[in-house]
Amino acid sequence: MSSKDWIEKDFYAVLGVDKAATADDVKKAYRKLARDSHPDHNPGDPKAEERFKAASEAYAVLGDDAKRREYDELRSLFGSGAFRRGARGAGQPGGVPFDVSDLFGGAAGGGGDRRFGGAGFQDLFSSIFSGGAGGPAGGAAARGPARGRDVEAEVALDFEDAVRGVTLPLTLRAPGVCDTCHGNGAKPGTQPRTCPVCHGAGVTNRNQGSFSFSEPCRNCQGVGTVVDEKCPECQGTGGVTKTRTLNVRFPAGVADGQKIRLTGRGEPGARGGPAGDLFVHVKVRPDELFGRTGDDLTLTVPVTFAEAVLGTDLRVPTLDGTVTLRVPPGTPSGRILRARGKGVVRRDGQAGDLLVTLDVVVPAKVSDEARAALEDFAAQTPPAAREHLEARVRRFS
Repeated sequence: MSSKDWIEKDFYAVLGVDKAATADDVKKAYRKLARDSHPDHNPGDPKAEERFKAASEAYAVLGDDAKRREYDELRSLFGSGAFRRGARGAGQPGGVPFDVSDLFGGAAGGGGDRRFGGAGFQDLFSSIFSGGAGGPAGGAAARGPARGRDVEAEVALDFEDAVRGVTLPLTLRAPGVCDTCHGNGAKPGTQPRTCPVCHGAGVTNRNQGSFSFSEPCRNCQGVGTVVDEKCPECQGTGGVTKTRTLNVRFPAGVADGQKIRLTGRGEPGARGGPAGDLFVHVKVRPDELFGRTGDDLTLTVPVTFAEAVLGTDLRVPTLDGTVTLRVPPGTPSGRILRARGKGVVRRDGQAGDLLVTLDVVVPAKVSDEARAALEDFAAQTPPAAREHLEARVRRFS
């Protein structure tokens, strides 16, 4: 994506959110659009596919805090009129004719710092005020085939698989490298040739007074090569939409909401350019017994009133078997017992703990014998200390 795209495209409007929207609002809006317009749900609908691509492109910027700040800054800068024709524009004394496209020569290359869609402010302004630097690129970085866009997918994991780690096949229907031309866009038996205008640099220089402007080569569209006979399958783009299956390794301890990045597994670049990345969003299904807090597993275990009063040895399950925990006499409801090392294994090989919360169960009905025993117990047990409540009770008596 070029810097010019950042200026001309309103990503907030694409996602249907306000500029002040929170990160969660942006994510919700993107997921809804992606769900509604996904090609799998709209087979044969090119408009839905375009909406899906536009939403993915917008979220790739607005979903990243750093890119979003840079996007806002760049649009604010150009929106303020700082580089529009005006006070010293064309047709005025001392003015220099200016085209905003002059700013982006060599700024959107596939590699390097991708700030502002391919180059930081330093690179951006050096391409304007290069003072007639020599060489085919005028001091700016060579362009070459554009990097492919990033792709996002969502995978739901079972609780235990997320804790232990698992490798799962992930099937995607997304742009991929053309199998006929292997991504170079040329008809089988032919090869792209070096562009005779820019000599493979992807950019050309244009001198105007004391300024030298670099811009994408119009002959090769900034790629650096020219395809004389286009591939009949991809029509020279080097990519086609197809279904592919990847084996994705989810590391032990992956958490709900975490994002796994697979470098180079996204959309392929045009004409053999570097591929984007694949970002897999993880959803973890809840377990019927265990919960999770960070690297600790949690478990609630019911105990009887007698077990809490007299104490007991309690056998509880873990993900690796069972452990026995000692419940001390006089244990209140809500006390947490800890089984060390029975939680989620950390990256350093250490493991979290299993936190067992005791829940004292009060029976709704008891037998006559049990009632008599309880009444005898109550008669021999001092009442609970409630002196701190008595003063307040007397105020309302």
